[in-house]
Amino acid sequence: MFREHAGNQSEGKVSLFLAGAVFVAGIIFAGLFNVGLSYTNEMAFCTSCHSMKVNLEEYKETVHYKNASGVQTTCADCHVPKPFIPKMIAKVMAAKDVYHEIMGTIDTKEKYEAYRWDMANRVWEKMRASDSRECRSCHEFANMDLSEQDRSARKRHPKAMDEGKACIDCHAGIAHEEPDEPDEPDQP
Repeated sequence: MFREHAGNQSEGKVSLFLAGAVFVAGIIFAGLFNVGLSYTNEMAFCTSCHSMKVNLEEYKETVHYKNASGVQTTCADCHVPKPFIPKMIAKVMAAKDVYHEIMGTIDTKEKYEAYRWDMANRVWEKMRASDSRECRSCHEFANMDLSEQDRSARKRHPKAMDEGKACIDCHAGIAHEEPDEPDEPDQP
């Protein structure tokens, strides 16, 4: 009986040790995962690929990069959702851009420009589908002081609110040059 009791105690200690080890390993994994996610959201990481240098130079010419208030958005502010599940989906989808950079599909400015219209439309559709969620994390209609906006914006923003428009419906070229739509192929 004593042996059985001692065996149960040592099995309990092993189980407790294993549970503690799994718990600590989980904390370490979560911490490293979070550090990795944060690193891939840095502008330096986003623009480290040759093809993204095109976007970086355009972005540097916008109010989102440099402005009177000194508030700057980065790539992740516009392209990476804050909620976890949409963020993970965006990260997986971004892997295709890394793939195409490595494979040489978009590794020069000329190649990048050849695919620009398609890439821009995918981003715009994603933004429409989320009702410009990333834009609205800074620019919410309800928080706008229309009296401080220029005449055109004062007129258009209430109309856009009433029509349920997403920010991207009017501001497609806000941080990067809006690509020209390709010519329609001649019909036979």
